[in-house]
Amino acid sequence: MAKLHIQKGDNVMVISGNNKGQSGRILVLDVEKQRAIVEGVNLISKNTKPNANNPKGGIVKQEAAVHISNLMLVDKAGQPTRTSLVTDESTGKKVRTSKKSGEAIK
Repeated sequence: MAKLHIQKGDNVMVISGNNKGQSGRILVLDVEKQRAIVEGVNLISKNTKPNANNPKGGIVKQEAAVHISNLMLVDKAGQPTRTSLVTDESTGKKVRTSKKSGEAIK
């Protein structure tokens, strides 16, 4: 398994494709397929049969997966940024930091 530059719960921005410029929070991350489902991005229409949640059935909008190469992490300032791992001197643990601002992420 490869190490990814993003994690579940991160705020990301789409940098290429039909949804370029949209941003949202990562809901699901599939490491093996290198894909992520981002809140409010890449919406598709899905036909559903009637069920307990939706008694009438019909067409439902839901998010589809996006390849992680099309996603870039957003820092606290709201700008897309690359990340680096830096060892924190006080705790000795590795922390993700923004390449643009140099601030720690989370």
